[in-house]
Amino acid sequence: MITKNLFFLLFFIVQHSVGQEFKTDSTALNKHVDFKHKALLVPVFLIGYGVIGVENKQIKNINSEIKEEIVEHIDGKITIDDFSQYAPFASVYTLNAMGIKGKNNIKDRTIILATAYLIMGGTVNILKKTSNIMRPDNSSKNSFPSGHTATAFMGAEFLYQEYKDVSIWYGLSGYAVAAGTGYFRMYNDRHWLTDVAAGAGIGILSTKIAYWIHPLIKKTFFKNKENTNGIVMPFYNGKEYGMAMSMAF
Repeated sequence: MITKNLFFLLFFIVQHSVGQEFKTDSTALNKHVDFKHKALLVPVFLIGYGVIGVENKQIKNINSEIKEEIVEHIDGKITIDDFSQYAPFASVYTLNAMGIKGKNNIKDRTIILATAYLIMGGTVNILKKTSNIMRPDNSSKNSFPSGHTATAFMGAEFLYQEYKDVSIWYGLSGYAVAAGTGYFRMYNDRHWLTDVAAGAGIGILSTKIAYWIHPLIKKTFFKNKENTNGIVMPFYNGKEYGMAMSMAF
């Protein structure tokens, strides 16, 4: 019963987050996202749940129960999460290539995405190295938080911010993919629920911060570089997955 409702629980949480911000910002067509305290509620809750769960016995028990429930229904591992983590942010560039314009031009959105990725990646790597949480499959002690989930939710928030004024359904579809990525990280026995929750919160918050500080970043580092172009693409070298950034000044 837990696994049947888990995906829908994750999607409900992020849908509530998107819906709340949509109501707040639906009349705002300004170039950049203004800071709003309410926008912090969902990501802070998710991160807080994950952090508290590192030591809380009751939450640890929930992690174990969910793992046991999932294991009972596993027929074989599905590695779609290795690719779906990149789908939300890649969709932004795909939509632009199809002629569907978002909030920012390619230059600005690439700077924002690169900023979000640096914030997210740095936070995730620091926590992985300091938390020493064993993965459910006992393969290594870098379970907390989930990097795949953080990447997926970072991209989902990026997709939402860029296209919410075109159609909110773009944002919801990105969050659906991100929620699915988090679910499959648990399905594949790679992460606990607390890892996924914290990763989702970190991903969402990283993108929000990137939008909030973008005017400062642009003014400081790209003030006289109006012809800056760039792109961010996922890569796979046969052993590792990652994201490559290229910018031309």
